[in-house]
Amino acid sequence: MSGCARPPIQPTAANTAPALQGAAEYPNAIPGWVDTKLYFGLGPAGQPDKGVSEAEWLAFLDREVTPRFPGGLSVLDVYGQWQGKKQSETERLRSKCVIIEYPDTAENRVKVEAIRTAWKKATGDESVLRVTEPAEVSF
Repeated sequence: MSGCARPPIQPTAANTAPALQGAAEYPNAIPGWVDTKLYFGLGPAGQPDKGVSEAEWLAFLDREVTPRFPGGLSVLDVYGQWQGKKQSETERLRSKCVIIEYPDTAENRVKVEAIRTAWKKATGDESVLRVTEPAEVSF
């Protein structure tokens, strides 16, 4: 069967993975960026009349999030579960996930923390989950 075996493919310009390419002003991947996801509990699942309304959420987004990251972000409707320190049972929550890609700078980290603090102050929530990971970004 050795006659059927192929020699290993040698890298050439035609078969190597292309570098990330994007818009002309950002032709390659931009180093030093991160991906942050923030999870906000709006209220009990199945009870849209309790907790934060969609209009209140949009007002918060417009007031606290968008001005800090005007270059863009994404918002997803998600379902969450949460059990606070003083709770005996898990809460099921209507939730929002805000996804922001940004250069990893001290100034931007402060902006993210300001958003979390503003939400906790506005709602009385104990926390806003933050997940931040390195990101390979190209536009």
